[in-house]
Amino acid sequence: MRSNFLVGIILFVFFVISFLTNIIGPLVPDIINAFNLSLSMAAFLPFSFFLAYGVMSIPSGFLVEYIGEKKVMVIAFFISFLGALIFSINPNYLFYFLSLFLIGSGMAMLQVSINPLLRIIGGEKEFAFNSVLGQLFFGLASFISPLIYSYLITRLSVDDLSSNYIILFFKKITFPNLRWVSLYWIFSIVSFLMSVILIFTNFPDKENPKQENKEKLNNYIVLIKNPIVILYFFGIFSYVGLEQGIANWISKFLEIYYSLDPQIMGAKIISYFWGLMTLGTFSGLFLLKIIDSRRILIFFTSASIISLLMSLFGPLKVSLFSFPLIGFFISTMWSIIISLALNSVPKDHGAFSGILVSGIIGGAVFPLIIGILADFAGLKVGMTLLLIPLLFILSIGFWSRPLVNNK
Repeated sequence: MRSNFLVGIILFVFFVISFLTNIIGPLVPDIINAFNLSLSMAAFLPFSFFLAYGVMSIPSGFLVEYIGEKKVMVIAFFISFLGALIFSINPNYLFYFLSLFLIGSGMAMLQVSINPLLRIIGGEKEFAFNSVLGQLFFGLASFISPLIYSYLITRLSVDDLSSNYIILFFKKITFPNLRWVSLYWIFSIVSFLMSVILIFTNFPDKENPKQENKEKLNNYIVLIKNPIVILYFFGIFSYVGLEQGIANWISKFLEIYYSLDPQIMGAKIISYFWGLMTLGTFSGLFLLKIIDSRRILIFFTSASIISLLMSLFGPLKVSLFSFPLIGFFISTMWSIIISLALNSVPKDHGAFSGILVSGIIGGAVFPLIIGILADFAGLKVGMTLLLIPLLFILSIGFWSRPLVNNK
């Protein structure tokens, strides 16, 4: 069943996932000040979010195989709604930790659900293209959520009475020193509305939803024993670790080695990094129509390796240019790895998607290892560790053998 309308719904889900996910970074200074946290205590908050992917992704894949993608997506948004609401009502550190874990759990369930569903409703041969299109929506939301944050904080910080009823509402339900919590009220509302919308959206029925649990579990065990499945898991683990390892440490690197202000120039370079990543998805949409996805992966990964080495060991002018350029070159990696993976097995795509999405925990592991290495040998040596995931991703372009190639 192919449906452009349903593809549009899934693309909007990509947008909402990013909207809920990528706000954590800009909020960190507010979080530290509001709850008087040390840097290590603050670091545990995003870690709890990524930890949820490691904990929830595989069970979510099993759940997709048993009850279908639609029901899992509805449950996912409801869990996210509860997580955001808990913190909105009780804004303190412990509830924030719990809130981020619940929101991360919901996002993990959504990631597991939407990839196999997008493959069905958009077509197998169009999957790589549609997956990159999803990442484009994901990237666009990365820009919008910080803008909403800035708008809210600016308007809520003004003492004058506003004629905007939304601003007046948030002023009444948030404390003066916790105006940023208004974002989590928005998250709770958006998540609840998405649950309702999905309930009334007709997706393709899940085939054989009444299969015995034992048979489903056996299928899952067979997948885990498949070396190809494990290799693609480490592909996702490597990509997310690479993305977060760069984004989390660019600003500190420029501060340590070039004495650049992290709040001005560091933040600007990170912004360029995400901006070029979004721009890269446009080129990916075009290239995937004319070139095999494996060749694109090989070329862009090779360019990423060169850009990383130039960023770490080149002069300042080179680093300021090549760090954001990495974002452009890694922009299609996630989509290509996911599409190659799901098109490499003939069935059980829900369970396989769960295994793949659990690899997002790499986003918690690599930045942490880089920090530990940096304490002993310097941040430049620590970030050189990112060559390992890049080389592994490069290898995928050579050994992958999908059953269906991108159209």
